[in-house]
Amino acid sequence: MTALTIWTYDWVPEGVWGFVRDLRLRWACEEAGLAYGVRTIPFDGRETNHLARQPFGQIPFLDDGNVKLFESGAGLLHLARKSETLMPVDPIGEAETLQWTLAALNSIEMVAVPWWFLTVSGAAENQLTGWLGMRLGQLETLLGEREWLAAGRFTVADLLMADVLRVEKLRAFGDRPATEAYVARITDRLAFRKAKADQTALFKAADAKRRA
Repeated sequence: MTALTIWTYDWVPEGVWGFVRDLRLRWACEEAGLAYGVRTIPFDGRETNHLARQPFGQIPFLDDGNVKLFESGAGLLHLARKSETLMPVDPIGEAETLQWTLAALNSIEMVAVPWWFLTVSGAAENQLTGWLGMRLGQLETLLGEREWLAAGRFTVADLLMADVLRVEKLRAFGDRPATEAYVARITDRLAFRKAKADQTALFKAADAKRRA
């Protein structure tokens, strides 16, 4: 039996294929060469049908034997501790990786996701636009000066930051060539392309079955 199990939905609408966050855990496992399996919970009734595993009714969650985790960030850091590919073992490299992983979640995604929801609802200019522009501008300056976020090489921090930034509306918001080059380079990695293809195949097959 595969020790690592990544849980996701059994189906999602086509518009979010390739963006459901179990992809982050799949990608990390692919980068690190960690064997894993994927299991699903029903999308219908998702708000209440798996609260024992995820108290907010979300996915993904990760099973690793006795260790069971919800939140993609927590899952990524758990996987990173299994592989030096994802996080250095030296204290300085580890600390840099940890801080940038948290920055992707707390300084960028925390602003980007609410901004995205407001824009798709028709509020093209909202109170988060200026805040998001400032944060992305600060990141653009930094990415113009370095290739990687932490430890002078690819880490789980780059994986997560690129995943946060690759949303189409976010990439189209402003002219940020260094950021665009960074996202394109990180998402061109074989591990990302395989993880995305595998997730898309799962949801595509489920969609075909649902429509039959």
